[in-house]
Amino acid sequence: MERSKTALLSTNKLLLIAGTGWLFDAMDVGLLSFILAALKQDWGLTPSQLGWIGSVNSIGMAVGAFLFGIYADKKGRKSAFLFTLLMFSIASGLSAFAWGLGSLLVLRFFIGMGLGGELPVASTLVSESVEPEVRGRIVVLLESFWAIGWILAALIAYFLIPLPAVGWRGAMILCAIPAFYALYLRFNLPDSQAYQQQNSYVQKQNSYAQKEPVVKKIQSLLSNSFRRQTIMLWIVWFCVVFSYYGMFLWLPSVMMLKGFDMVKSFGYILMMTLAQLPGYFTVAWLIERVGRKWVLIAYLLGTLISAYLFGIADSINQLLISGALLSFFNLGAWGAMYAYTPEQYSSNIRATGAGMAASIGRIGGILGPLMVGFLMANQVGVSMIFALFSLSILVAILAILLLGKETKQTRLA
Repeated sequence: MERSKTALLSTNKLLLIAGTGWLFDAMDVGLLSFILAALKQDWGLTPSQLGWIGSVNSIGMAVGAFLFGIYADKKGRKSAFLFTLLMFSIASGLSAFAWGLGSLLVLRFFIGMGLGGELPVASTLVSESVEPEVRGRIVVLLESFWAIGWILAALIAYFLIPLPAVGWRGAMILCAIPAFYALYLRFNLPDSQAYQQQNSYVQKQNSYAQKEPVVKKIQSLLSNSFRRQTIMLWIVWFCVVFSYYGMFLWLPSVMMLKGFDMVKSFGYILMMTLAQLPGYFTVAWLIERVGRKWVLIAYLLGTLISAYLFGIADSINQLLISGALLSFFNLGAWGAMYAYTPEQYSSNIRATGAGMAASIGRIGGILGPLMVGFLMANQVGVSMIFALFSLSILVAILAILLLGKETKQTRLA
């Protein structure tokens, strides 16, 4: 009994420390969607230029997920965890002083690198550090900190960005400062037991695996043992990230296109964002009962329907209801996806596999905002744009149905 209490305390501490950093990461991504709307007014940027701001963030995330996934398998999850948050925090703070589009794009790239590297490493570390009976629930609860960060971003956007004394620059500084506190917390965080055992075994055996080149690790992802799950994850991550960044980074701008001013748009997005939390919590409850595969499929199907309904909505009530459902289902699906991904691989390639899947996904995150900017510039309607995102989610659902396997409560090797 005493041991279980100690384990619970340790799990809660890990969840709080990892989740705090995740919260501030989400604040940055959330604020970016509101900042795009503000920059359109402050700098007079075109839809294509605004699309590049969101896309360069995803380019950085693709690079960060790839590099730091490999780094975490070689040097440890904790080391990668600390370095990525430090990079994110510094670049986020400096972006408040960007003097033009070029400087902002450079800083958004480094913010993306830190963010893209941290997220798959964090989910891998938590997955390896908790018991299989609760692993899925804990990883989803870790993801739920993302919703809290988005809610805080929406509050800052609604109350502070419209104030001349604060604006979007002050909002970026507010986002960066607390992230340094999360960095301080992580110094006392131990590396995962699975990584320590794997590393200890490699050192004792002095095996080739210790010197295994990066190319071999990547080749392992496409070997007979892992090819099926790798292809499935790459398709799912690409489609989900493509639709998420295409829809959510443009959400305030879409609301303004539908006839609302900036302050009202920010307020309505805040109401929609609140639905993210119950999305995560319901997935956390279902994922150990129903399983990862079918929960992920169900919430992606909800995302598909909600995205289509949001695109064709033409009244404020329709927009609020479909937008809230979109937040509920899409962010719940993200929680299930982060729980599902690390469970596909063995310890020696787990962070590399999760990082590669996230990196492929970030390519979708590059194309999504660019596509929206291009289509808007060419007078394509919002309904058609959101129908395309619904189609993307359908492809992800089919990939899971045909290639996915259930990993509920399996013990990680």
